[in-house]
Amino acid sequence: MHQAQAVKGTANLSLARVLAHAVDVADKPRHQIAREAGMHRETLLRVMRAERPIGLDEAASILTVCGAFPRASLILALAGQEDLACEWMRSEMGEFLDEFFATLPSHLERTLGRRTEDVRPRWANGTSQLVARMLAKHIDDFANRDIGMSLPR
Repeated sequence: MHQAQAVKGTANLSLARVLAHAVDVADKPRHQIAREAGMHRETLLRVMRAERPIGLDEAASILTVCGAFPRASLILALAGQEDLACEWMRSEMGEFLDEFFATLPSHLERTLGRRTEDVRPRWANGTSQLVARMLAKHIDDFANRDIGMSLPR
């Protein structure tokens, strides 16, 4: 029970820091963000200071109002990657992760089918490295293709 409380407190603090960053870099004043997110300005401030726990729906609403990609920002924050959540929340990388996280489960289910039961947790790190390398190669291939097309023949 104590470990669950520690994780809960850590998650709330991490989420509060990511939300505070989103609000700080938003192109809107805090009172407008609070209004558009459907909460009182003081409630928003308490959430940003981690004085009040926040639900995922409320957090996603704040992130959306701030122009951030909510799914990617929330998952990164809850995974302990606050710095990346803040860095990527309004970037193409954030948009990529938002779509990636949304579509990955259905692609895994469709591709693996019954074999999902055979997947081992210890494969996660290696698989994430493989995906990152494949993505880097894909980017390099596009860059090389663009360079090749711009060279005179």
